[in-house]
Amino acid sequence: MDPRWPMFSQRAVDGGFHSAHALPLHLWGQTVGALNMFRRASGSLDADALEAVQALADVATIDIIQHRSTIEGAALIDQLNEALVSRVIIEQAKGKISEAAGMDMDLSFQRLRNHARNHNLRLTEVSRGVADGTTPVRSLDPLPPTRLADPSFRAKETKS
Repeated sequence: MDPRWPMFSQRAVDGGFHSAHALPLHLWGQTVGALNMFRRASGSLDADALEAVQALADVATIDIIQHRSTIEGAALIDQLNEALVSRVIIEQAKGKISEAAGMDMDLSFQRLRNHARNHNLRLTEVSRGVADGTTPVRSLDPLPPTRLADPSFRAKETKS
């Protein structure tokens, strides 16, 4: 029994195992885990066994990396879908504000953003309320007069 890991060693022996081997799972210099192998025989692996186990470790590494890529790709798709839906909702709200308040789309967006900032709300949250009619346009904070009258301010706001 190995004195470095007394509890593990005892349990392994009780389970009928007399040697343990760990091979790193790595790809392009990145270690993503380890393949642990337990044997009933004691001693080291011979060259053929080591080559076979390393092949299994390489296959496991590829599977782990592929799985991670799939998860990351799905997360990116979800983020892009959410951004697209948010953009559609904002555009719908801008249209309702533009029609109800008689202002152009740029000013409608500024009004949405101004209200969201003033009330510490997310722009999408305010836009959804306007778009679905639960937030009346008249309840949105009006734009300060300087924003309505100053064309240079409007130009700065729409470029950002």
